[in-house]
Amino acid sequence: MLSSQTSPSRAAIPPKLASVLQVTPMALVFLLLVIVPLGLIFVVSFLDYNFAQVFPELYLETWVDVLTSDLTLALYLKTFKFLVIVWVITAPLGFAIAYFLAFHLRSTWLRTLLVTAIAIPFWTSGPIRMVSWVPLLGREGVVNQALMGMGITDEPLGWLMYSEFAVLVAYVQMLTMPMIATALNSMAKIPPSVIQAAQDAGASEWQIVRDLIFPLVRPGLAIGTIIVTTAIMGDVVMVKFMGGSQVNTVGMSIITDLNAFMYPPAAAKSILLLVVVLSIVISLLRFADIRKELRS
Repeated sequence: MLSSQTSPSRAAIPPKLASVLQVTPMALVFLLLVIVPLGLIFVVSFLDYNFAQVFPELYLETWVDVLTSDLTLALYLKTFKFLVIVWVITAPLGFAIAYFLAFHLRSTWLRTLLVTAIAIPFWTSGPIRMVSWVPLLGREGVVNQALMGMGITDEPLGWLMYSEFAVLVAYVQMLTMPMIATALNSMAKIPPSVIQAAQDAGASEWQIVRDLIFPLVRPGLAIGTIIVTTAIMGDVVMVKFMGGSQVNTVGMSIITDLNAFMYPPAAAKSILLLVVVLSIVISLLRFADIRKELRS
């Protein structure tokens, strides 16, 4: 009886109104937590400023400085250098490990155990993981002691820690896992019968990888690349801990401006960084349908 009384009122709601009511809560959250803060940052980037003060007056020199400064170009080149080097290492490494786990490891429990072992370091906090590099790469660390013990070097190598090399090592260690996960997820969707058919047709393992597996795994690699890109372009913590005061990137320059209470330059650099990252992500999305990857 109750259902017969309530069903007419539900049916009376127009489909368009029902759709609007469904998306309204999320739209409000997105508006308050994303659009409004970004709008405020955008407005502040055009305001005049002094030390720890922002004046409600239009001031375009901030954007002129950000867009024409040689320092901005140098910081983006360095950040892109980190991105390219890390991607060149993590993409093939993640693909190779995922390929081994998906197609050469027959035991399901052993595959699960190895994937869990790869993920275990990420169960700890980021600062703890970065501090753990000191006993390995520090001046008194294992690597320097081993090199001097073998007679390869006469004194500790200072560039192993608190340098660009240390930042790259930490990036590779942190971002190989997303590459493995996204590639493995795509490989798990490939039916074994497809691989078997290629083998029956006389295809070599390299031909199967090149012509069959890689095209099917490309969306997963694209998603992994998006994760690597967003992680490196906006990173501050890794550079600060592993680079000491020796490495400066786009993210670190924003933090420097914030620490100096120079809010309009920090806002302008943040908006520019957001535009650059969104441009890269949109370009990468041409190679991956994220909604399809999430549904399947």
